[in-house]
Amino acid sequence: MALLAWVKETGINLVQVNGQRRYGGPPPGWVGDPPPTGSEVFIGKLPQDMYENTLIPLFQSVGKLYEFRLMMTFSGLNRGFAYAKYSNRRSATVAITALNNFEVQEGCAILVCKSTEKCELSIDGLATSLRRKHLEAMLQEAAEGILSITLYPSPYWKRAQLAVLKYSSHRAAAMAKKSLMEGNTRICEEEMRVDWLKPDLKQKLRSSEEKPSAIWVPRGMSPRSPKQAQVPLSPVLCNVLDRLDALCRRRCLGTPLFFTKCVQANPNGWLQFWCQVVIPAYPVPFSGFMWVRQDVPGASGHDKAKDALALQVLRILGCQLT
Repeated sequence: MALLAWVKETGINLVQVNGQRRYGGPPPGWVGDPPPTGSEVFIGKLPQDMYENTLIPLFQSVGKLYEFRLMMTFSGLNRGFAYAKYSNRRSATVAITALNNFEVQEGCAILVCKSTEKCELSIDGLATSLRRKHLEAMLQEAAEGILSITLYPSPYWKRAQLAVLKYSSHRAAAMAKKSLMEGNTRICEEEMRVDWLKPDLKQKLRSSEEKPSAIWVPRGMSPRSPKQAQVPLSPVLCNVLDRLDALCRRRCLGTPLFFTKCVQANPNGWLQFWCQVVIPAYPVPFSGFMWVRQDVPGASGHDKAKDALALQVLRILGCQLT
């Protein structure tokens, strides 16, 4: 078989697991962090009898590959699509320009486009008695790379919970989704629905959350008017710094480090801060802009900004705020 001969000749290592065959991630000799988001392309309309011995050299011809994943059926044919992750975004863009609508066989043009790289799943229909710690233990069996779990009352089913799972990569999330949908990881006896987290559901869950006393604005977005953002102080905010510190100790993440800078002060008492918290063992820092109101004499706007940021980080890490 041509594929086996090519593997033997090149020494390339292909690993098949959970319905996909993978090269690299990282490839031999790779040094440093994985490529940034936006470095992966989706490849569709593949002939089912075409394999890595043809595809990897083709996609390597336009840039250095970090990883190549071919989706496989149980019969050994490919499922008609694959993913190629490059060492940088520029190479991914070149691959789309050069190889989209490229004829890999006579009359067979492939599709190459930017991969969406979704990293969040939703699981609906979970029992109300299920706790986050137990869910986390079971999900570790489905796939590696889970970053956070957040439980909500289901907006669709009575007496049920909905979980939002955030993963470190699209591949980790896709592996978990496949395992959960095929029943390889059993969470509960009841019927449950596993899907990618849809934008409308994400917005619905966000709007149902308790609002903090400050407005958190992710980097790159414009803050709302301070006059629209005044919310009563939540009792949850009273000890969020201690709770975040304790959570990080339990998970062996290190001590959170906060950085705040006041960038704007309005005459009506509202202050805009740029804030960042660095958790040593967490992959990325949390940063953004927020408005707080210095409405208590002697109170520090920096402290209020830290409290509000800590509250957001606790939610992202899946901490139940009650």
